[in-house]
Amino acid sequence: MGRFNNKTVLITGAARGQGAEEARLLVAEGARVMLADVREEEGRALAASLGARAVFQHLDVADQASWQSAIELCENMGGLNGLVNNAGIYRPTAIQETDAALMQAHFQVNQLGVFLGVKTAAPLLKRTNGGSIVNISSTAGLQGIPNAIAYVGTKWAVRGMTKAAAIELASSNIRVNSVHPGLIDTEMLGARSREDLERRSALIPLKRMGTAADVAHLVLFLLSDESAYISGAEISIDGALSSL
Repeated sequence: MGRFNNKTVLITGAARGQGAEEARLLVAEGARVMLADVREEEGRALAASLGARAVFQHLDVADQASWQSAIELCENMGGLNGLVNNAGIYRPTAIQETDAALMQAHFQVNQLGVFLGVKTAAPLLKRTNGGSIVNISSTAGLQGIPNAIAYVGTKWAVRGMTKAAAIELASSNIRVNSVHPGLIDTEMLGARSREDLERRSALIPLKRMGTAADVAHLVLFLLSDESAYISGAEISIDGALSSL
Protein backbone atom coordinates (compact mmCIF):
# COMPACT_ATOMS: atom_id res chain seq x y z
CA MET A 1 0.00 0.00 0.00
CA GLY A 2 1.23 3.52 -0.78
CA ARG A 3 0.27 7.16 -0.61
CA PHE A 4 -1.04 7.18 -4.17
CA ASN A 5 -3.18 4.04 -4.36
CA ASN A 6 -5.97 4.44 -6.96
CA LYS A 7 -4.66 7.86 -8.01
CA THR A 8 -3.63 8.78 -11.55
CA VAL A 9 -0.78 11.17 -12.32
CA LEU A 10 0.36 12.48 -15.72
CA ILE A 11 4.04 13.40 -16.07
CA THR A 12 5.41 15.21 -19.11
CA GLY A 13 9.00 14.69 -20.18
CA ALA A 14 8.79 11.35 -18.39
CA ALA A 15 11.02 9.24 -20.63
CA ARG A 16 14.21 10.11 -18.77
CA GLY A 17 15.79 12.23 -16.05
CA GLN A 18 13.62 13.77 -13.35
CA GLY A 19 10.36 12.73 -15.01
CA ALA A 20 11.42 9.09 -15.21
CA GLU A 21 12.43 9.04 -11.54
CA GLU A 22 9.12 10.62 -10.54
CA ALA A 23 7.32 7.90 -12.48
CA ARG A 24 9.30 5.14 -10.74
CA LEU A 25 8.56 6.51 -7.29
CA LEU A 26 4.88 7.09 -8.01
CA VAL A 27 4.38 3.55 -9.28
CA ALA A 28 6.16 2.25 -6.17
CA GLU A 29 3.67 4.28 -4.10
CA GLY A 30 0.71 2.66 -5.87
CA ALA A 31 -0.18 5.29 -8.47
CA ARG A 32 -1.30 4.81 -12.04
CA VAL A 33 1.12 6.88 -14.10
CA MET A 34 0.92 8.22 -17.63
CA LEU A 35 4.42 8.76 -18.97
CA ALA A 36 4.03 11.47 -21.60
CA ASP A 37 6.90 12.41 -23.90
CA VAL A 38 8.00 12.77 -27.51
CA ARG A 39 10.78 10.22 -26.89
CA GLU A 40 8.85 7.14 -27.99
CA GLU A 41 11.47 4.41 -27.61
CA GLU A 42 12.72 5.46 -24.18
CA GLY A 43 9.23 6.20 -22.89
CA ARG A 44 7.73 2.90 -23.98
CA ALA A 45 10.67 0.95 -22.57
CA LEU A 46 10.35 2.67 -19.21
CA ALA A 47 6.59 2.12 -19.08
CA ALA A 48 7.05 -1.57 -19.87
CA SER A 49 9.63 -1.91 -17.09
CA LEU A 50 7.25 -0.34 -14.55
CA GLY A 51 4.41 -2.80 -15.14
CA ALA A 52 0.67 -2.57 -15.51
CA ARG A 53 0.24 0.71 -13.62
CA ALA A 54 2.34 2.65 -16.13
CA VAL A 55 1.33 3.63 -19.64
CA PHE A 56 3.20 5.63 -22.27
CA GLN A 57 1.48 8.34 -24.31
CA HIS A 58 3.12 10.36 -27.06
CA LEU A 59 2.66 14.00 -26.12
CA ASP A 60 3.96 17.14 -27.79
CA VAL A 61 3.40 19.64 -24.98
CA ALA A 62 3.18 22.57 -27.42
CA ASP A 63 0.22 21.00 -29.25
CA GLN A 64 -3.31 21.45 -27.90
CA ALA A 65 -4.70 18.39 -29.70
CA SER A 66 -1.91 16.22 -28.32
CA TRP A 67 -2.80 17.37 -24.80
CA GLN A 68 -6.46 16.65 -25.39
CA SER A 69 -5.71 13.08 -26.44
CA ALA A 70 -3.64 12.50 -23.31
CA ILE A 71 -6.32 13.92 -21.01
CA GLU A 72 -9.03 11.83 -22.67
CA LEU A 73 -6.94 8.72 -22.03
CA CYS A 74 -6.58 9.75 -18.38
CA GLU A 75 -10.36 10.06 -18.18
CA ASN A 76 -10.68 6.53 -19.53
CA MET A 77 -8.23 5.43 -16.81
CA GLY A 78 -10.63 6.73 -14.16
CA GLY A 79 -9.79 10.43 -13.87
CA LEU A 80 -6.78 12.54 -12.96
CA ASN A 81 -5.38 13.41 -9.55
CA GLY A 82 -2.07 15.01 -10.39
CA LEU A 83 -0.09 16.65 -13.19
CA VAL A 84 3.66 17.25 -13.33
CA ASN A 85 4.66 19.72 -16.04
CA ASN A 86 8.23 18.47 -16.24
CA ALA A 87 9.05 18.68 -19.97
CA GLY A 88 11.61 21.33 -20.83
CA ILE A 89 14.53 22.30 -23.02
CA TYR A 90 17.79 24.04 -22.10
CA ARG A 91 20.04 25.40 -24.83
CA PRO A 92 22.44 27.90 -23.25
CA THR A 93 23.46 30.64 -25.65
CA ALA A 94 24.81 34.17 -25.30
CA ILE A 95 22.42 37.02 -26.05
CA GLN A 96 24.10 37.97 -29.32
CA GLU A 97 23.91 34.37 -30.55
CA THR A 98 20.28 33.90 -29.47
CA ASP A 99 17.86 34.32 -32.36
CA ALA A 100 14.08 34.44 -32.55
CA ALA A 101 13.89 30.75 -33.44
CA LEU A 102 15.72 29.74 -30.24
CA MET A 103 13.52 32.03 -28.16
CA GLN A 104 10.44 30.49 -29.79
CA ALA A 105 11.68 26.94 -29.20
CA HIS A 106 12.06 27.61 -25.46
CA PHE A 107 8.68 29.33 -25.32
CA GLN A 108 6.90 26.46 -27.06
CA VAL A 109 8.12 23.78 -24.65
CA ASN A 110 8.92 25.54 -21.39
CA GLN A 111 6.11 28.08 -21.24
CA LEU A 112 3.32 27.28 -23.69
CA GLY A 113 3.61 23.59 -22.76
CA VAL A 114 3.01 24.37 -19.09
CA PHE A 115 0.06 26.65 -19.89
CA LEU A 116 -1.59 24.04 -22.11
CA GLY A 117 -1.06 21.39 -19.44
CA VAL A 118 -2.71 23.47 -16.74
CA LYS A 119 -5.57 24.54 -18.99
CA THR A 120 -6.32 21.08 -20.40
CA ALA A 121 -5.92 19.13 -17.18
CA ALA A 122 -7.84 21.45 -14.86
CA PRO A 123 -11.38 20.43 -15.91
CA LEU A 124 -10.63 16.73 -15.39
CA LEU A 125 -8.88 17.41 -12.08
CA LYS A 126 -11.98 19.30 -10.99
CA ARG A 127 -14.25 16.40 -11.97
CA THR A 128 -11.98 14.08 -9.98
CA ASN A 129 -12.57 16.22 -6.86
CA GLY A 130 -9.46 18.33 -7.26
CA GLY A 131 -5.78 17.50 -7.17
CA SER A 132 -2.29 18.89 -7.48
CA ILE A 133 -0.30 20.44 -10.32
CA VAL A 134 3.48 20.71 -10.01
CA ASN A 135 5.23 22.95 -12.53
CA ILE A 136 8.96 22.38 -12.88
CA SER A 137 10.73 25.71 -13.19
CA SER A 138 14.38 26.24 -12.22
CA THR A 139 16.54 28.34 -9.94
CA ALA A 140 16.93 30.30 -13.19
CA GLY A 141 13.31 31.26 -12.57
CA LEU A 142 14.34 32.86 -9.27
CA GLN A 143 17.53 34.64 -10.33
CA GLY A 144 19.30 35.56 -13.54
CA ILE A 145 22.07 33.46 -15.03
CA PRO A 146 24.31 34.38 -17.98
CA ASN A 147 24.19 32.88 -21.47
CA ALA A 148 20.65 31.51 -21.13
CA ILE A 149 18.26 34.39 -21.73
CA ALA A 150 15.67 32.23 -23.54
CA TYR A 151 15.67 29.57 -20.83
CA VAL A 152 15.63 32.09 -17.98
CA GLY A 153 12.74 34.03 -19.49
CA THR A 154 10.52 30.97 -19.77
CA LYS A 155 11.36 29.69 -16.28
CA TRP A 156 10.42 33.04 -14.74
CA ALA A 157 7.17 32.82 -16.70
CA VAL A 158 6.43 29.39 -15.20
CA ARG A 159 6.83 30.92 -11.74
CA GLY A 160 4.30 33.65 -12.50
CA MET A 161 1.81 31.37 -14.24
CA THR A 162 1.92 29.04 -11.24
CA LYS A 163 0.88 31.80 -8.87
CA ALA A 164 -1.92 32.97 -11.16
CA ALA A 165 -3.24 29.42 -11.58
CA ALA A 166 -3.02 28.68 -7.84
CA ILE A 167 -5.35 31.59 -7.08
CA GLU A 168 -7.78 30.91 -9.93
CA LEU A 169 -8.07 27.14 -9.42
CA ALA A 170 -8.24 27.13 -5.62
CA SER A 171 -12.05 27.16 -5.68
CA SER A 172 -11.91 23.86 -7.60
CA ASN A 173 -9.67 22.31 -4.91
CA ILE A 174 -6.71 22.29 -7.31
CA ARG A 175 -3.34 23.21 -5.84
CA VAL A 176 -0.56 24.56 -8.06
CA ASN A 177 3.09 24.88 -7.01
CA SER A 178 6.41 25.44 -8.75
CA VAL A 179 9.63 23.55 -8.06
CA HIS A 180 12.94 25.24 -8.81
CA PRO A 181 15.81 22.75 -9.21
CA GLY A 182 19.38 23.97 -9.30
CA LEU A 183 22.23 21.91 -10.69
CA ILE A 184 20.70 18.44 -11.08
CA ASP A 185 22.76 15.60 -12.54
CA THR A 186 20.59 14.58 -15.51
CA GLU A 187 20.96 14.38 -19.28
CA MET A 188 19.90 18.02 -19.66
CA LEU A 189 23.30 19.12 -18.32
CA GLY A 190 24.95 17.58 -21.38
CA ALA A 191 24.86 21.09 -22.84
CA ARG A 192 27.70 22.04 -20.46
CA SER A 193 31.21 20.61 -20.14
CA ARG A 194 32.15 18.36 -17.21
CA GLU A 195 34.77 20.94 -16.16
CA ASP A 196 32.11 23.66 -16.01
CA LEU A 197 29.82 21.42 -13.97
CA GLU A 198 32.58 20.60 -11.50
CA ARG A 199 33.36 24.28 -11.09
CA ARG A 200 29.70 25.07 -10.45
CA SER A 201 29.33 22.14 -8.05
CA ALA A 202 32.18 23.48 -5.92
CA LEU A 203 30.14 26.65 -5.30
CA ILE A 204 27.17 24.75 -3.85
CA PRO A 205 27.09 24.88 -0.03
CA LEU A 206 26.16 21.17 0.15
CA LYS A 207 29.13 20.46 -2.17
CA ARG A 208 27.36 18.25 -4.69
CA MET A 209 24.96 18.33 -7.59
CA GLY A 210 21.42 17.24 -6.91
CA THR A 211 19.98 14.00 -8.23
CA ALA A 212 16.77 13.20 -10.03
CA ALA A 213 15.66 11.35 -6.90
CA ASP A 214 16.17 14.50 -4.78
CA VAL A 215 13.72 16.38 -6.99
CA ALA A 216 11.31 13.46 -7.37
CA HIS A 217 10.79 13.10 -3.61
CA LEU A 218 9.87 16.79 -3.38
CA VAL A 219 7.46 16.46 -6.30
CA LEU A 220 5.78 13.45 -4.68
CA PHE A 221 5.29 15.43 -1.48
CA LEU A 222 3.59 18.25 -3.41
CA LEU A 223 1.37 15.77 -5.24
CA SER A 224 0.35 14.06 -2.01
CA ASP A 225 -2.31 14.92 0.56
CA GLU A 226 0.53 15.67 2.98
CA SER A 227 0.88 19.06 1.27
CA ALA A 228 -2.86 19.81 1.30
CA TYR A 229 -2.45 23.45 2.42
CA ILE A 230 0.45 24.34 0.12
CA SER A 231 -0.46 26.19 -3.07
CA GLY A 232 1.13 29.02 -5.01
CA ALA A 233 4.51 28.20 -3.46
CA GLU A 234 7.88 28.35 -5.18
CA ILE A 235 10.30 25.82 -3.71
CA SER A 236 13.98 25.82 -4.58
CA ILE A 237 15.96 22.59 -4.42
CA ASP A 238 19.56 23.54 -5.03
CA GLY A 239 21.76 22.69 -2.05
CA ALA A 240 21.35 26.25 -0.66
CA LEU A 241 23.10 27.88 -3.64
CA SER A 242 20.32 30.45 -4.23
CA SER A 243 20.55 31.45 -0.56
CA LEU A 244 24.07 32.84 -1.00
